[in-house]
Amino acid sequence: MPSPAPSSWLDYWNEDTPYVSERHRILHARRLARDVSVYIPSPDAHLLDWGCGEALGAEEIAARCGRLTLSDGAPALLERVRRRVAGHPTIVVLAPDEVGPEVADASLDLTIVMGVVQYLPRDGLMDLLDLVHRKSRAQGRLLIGDVVPPDLSGLKDAAALLHFGLQGGFLRAAAVGLVRAAVSRDHALVREEAGFATYEESEMLALLESAGFEPARAPDNLGHNPHRMTFVASRTE
Repeated sequence: MPSPAPSSWLDYWNEDTPYVSERHRILHARRLARDVSVYIPSPDAHLLDWGCGEALGAEEIAARCGRLTLSDGAPALLERVRRRVAGHPTIVVLAPDEVGPEVADASLDLTIVMGVVQYLPRDGLMDLLDLVHRKSRAQGRLLIGDVVPPDLSGLKDAAALLHFGLQGGFLRAAAVGLVRAAVSRDHALVREEAGFATYEESEMLALLESAGFEPARAPDNLGHNPHRMTFVASRTE
């Protein structure tokens, strides 16, 4: 019998990865590590990657900061991360419900939330912003990447992946992956049941400001997709 379709985004990401090939997987990690590193404020900074996924670039980022805390809500995914980085002197892996008690208030210099907010309900996003605000130092920064605008078409997302594949030498795998995604019902079913959040630039700026941050849209999105948005916000209160 076929496996039942996942009923939530956590179930979906617990079972699947967004990569079309191993080369895509490696280049995606390298690209994100490079893009995030620009925002690391100092070599002794404390970073939180909330919704870290496979965190394949964690070691590279950790080499540029003092401490890196990784957290993700998909248990199987997080366990794989935990095993991979076990013994690393400056990387800590926490479940989401451990971040509150384990990360000291006013201790974070930078929080990374990459490719996550589209899978959160509005109240979940506000809870996250409240958590990050409490855990951030004065002027600590929040980096929210890959925010999806309401008018972004699937064709533009597909074109961005194909362009990345052309640049990275996995164009054929990218094309095959897009076809497979088009005929798969799992993503569509979860999107119908769990929702998929999109935000206007002005809306995201207003939400961040209401949560006690001074926000701005970054000139470039984190990662390979230039049609999505990244926001940088500093704690102001």
